[in-house]
Amino acid sequence: MAGERLRKLKPFAAMIFLQFGTAGNALIAKAALNQGMNHYSFVVYRYAVAAIVFSPFAYLFERKVRPSMTLSMFSKIVLLSLLEPVIDQNLYYLGMKYTTATFAAAMCNVLPAITFLFAWIFKFEKVSIRKLHSQAKILGTIVTVGGAMILTLIKGPVIEMFWTKGETGHNAAASSEHSELVKGALLIVIGLFCWSSFVILQAHTLKSFPAGLSLTSLICLMGSLEGAAVALVAERGNTAIWAIRFDIKLLAAIYGGIVNSGVAYYVQSIVIKDRGPVFSTSFSPLGLIIITIFGSVMLGEQLHLGGAIGAIVIVSGLYLVIWGKRKDLMSTSCDHQLPVDAQKPCSETKVAEMTEGNVTQSDEAV
Repeated sequence: MAGERLRKLKPFAAMIFLQFGTAGNALIAKAALNQGMNHYSFVVYRYAVAAIVFSPFAYLFERKVRPSMTLSMFSKIVLLSLLEPVIDQNLYYLGMKYTTATFAAAMCNVLPAITFLFAWIFKFEKVSIRKLHSQAKILGTIVTVGGAMILTLIKGPVIEMFWTKGETGHNAAASSEHSELVKGALLIVIGLFCWSSFVILQAHTLKSFPAGLSLTSLICLMGSLEGAAVALVAERGNTAIWAIRFDIKLLAAIYGGIVNSGVAYYVQSIVIKDRGPVFSTSFSPLGLIIITIFGSVMLGEQLHLGGAIGAIVIVSGLYLVIWGKRKDLMSTSCDHQLPVDAQKPCSETKVAEMTEGNVTQSDEAV
């Protein structure tokens, strides 16, 4: 009994751990950027660390299941590494530089809505306007986008925390012009579109290249090489950006590479296999709460009323999309039951069992 209870608690503990890890990466990265770390070199170092650390594990554990490399597969890996490690990460960290870690984390909750739109356009997602769960997904997408606009355009008064009361709290985002806030938001949103494209393309790639750890290592390796090429062109031979010492900048590269580019993929893929994508996605707002609290304590970031309202609206829209997707899966499973079972209720446990096999590969990329 105790062992069964512990097994049921493992997915919860894993996702909470993952959200703390993601929040830690956002805060450490923001601190490194505040101290002058170049975002181009940061991305290169981060993915180089991930490739070096996880390639040996991929070689050892996936030798028998890893398919041979083809020109088509290599082209997909090049495109995948360009979308996420290079374009998305550079735009995300540049946008964070103009804003705050809390703002960037709140904007990332728009990702499920963007992914839903892309999946709908490319026929990965079925939508029936007359059904309630499809209406919920569409409404959730609209609400999420509205929340992002509130977060970006409305500032409002500062919300005083008990640990910041009486302090003026001056940082890069607090003193930035409103135009910089909008610029940062646009950069993050463009990055999220690339991230969403990456998720859909990786889901497609995993069907013909099921060795997930090997694929991750190859993406990180190509991402670091492509990122280095972009950095050399963008910085026009400025060698100072590659200087790194035993400080917060080195910690950010190592932590981001191991935790966010390696461990996060592995932990989330295991949870998706056990509980499905709905369960794993529902923990996203926890990361926002963690970053909001620790960003205020550690970095002195100020939380404004407009930002708080926008974050709440985004989370509300996110849960509408998740609820709609969950009901969609339940409806699909019920439709596939045998006629003899037509009068029986379709339980959520049965739905999870029937849908896990279908969604595992396509969602390991998240």
